[in-house]
Amino acid sequence: MKVYNRLFSRELLLAYRNRGELANPLIFFLMVTSLLPLGVSPEPGVLSMIAPGMIWVVALLSSLLSLDGLFKSDYEDGCLEQLMLMPVSLYLVVMLKVLVHWLVSGLPLVVFAPLLATMLFLPDAGYLPMVSSLLLGTLSLSFIGAIGAGLTVSLRRSGQLLSVIIMPLYIPVLIFGASTVRNAVEGFSYLAPLLILAAFTCAAVAFAPLAVVAALQLSVDE
Repeated sequence: MKVYNRLFSRELLLAYRNRGELANPLIFFLMVTSLLPLGVSPEPGVLSMIAPGMIWVVALLSSLLSLDGLFKSDYEDGCLEQLMLMPVSLYLVVMLKVLVHWLVSGLPLVVFAPLLATMLFLPDAGYLPMVSSLLLGTLSLSFIGAIGAGLTVSLRRSGQLLSVIIMPLYIPVLIFGASTVRNAVEGFSYLAPLLILAAFTCAAVAFAPLAVVAALQLSVDE
């Protein structure tokens, strides 16, 4: 456990040192949502209608910005190979790295989402479902995105390929996340899509690290 605690502390320290890069998703999230009323319409009725879907679409696109560097620095400086040689579970190492990535890039989106929802005139009934779905969904996006980051870690310009690989896997999260907020706003029960999103997130947390480990081993062996 001491090794994993040190790895967790190391990831937090690296995230703090690269906080400017990790802040890009939050800045993108804030800017796009702030400019949306200017580009679409300032009318509260129009904004409240598109708010559930737009918040989720912007959150999904924001999560893509920081995925490319998830394993890149460790691969380039040789730390990734050293981690594979250490007597530790690479599955747990990957899980720690993804959790730290979510804490510093995904969780801030959840925290600032209510403020942005206010700017888009989201009805009061949609706030709790929005925060709940984003809390689950951003965690799922981080773990799913880690699969693409592992597959493309050895490529120099992997941003576009990374998006192509993981975007189809993001679609279910987007559908059920936006449906959760939309159902709540329209007065229907939002528990069904929220529970499906929760199940999808649990599956991503449990099985995505296995795919990431396999992808990293293939990339290192090349």
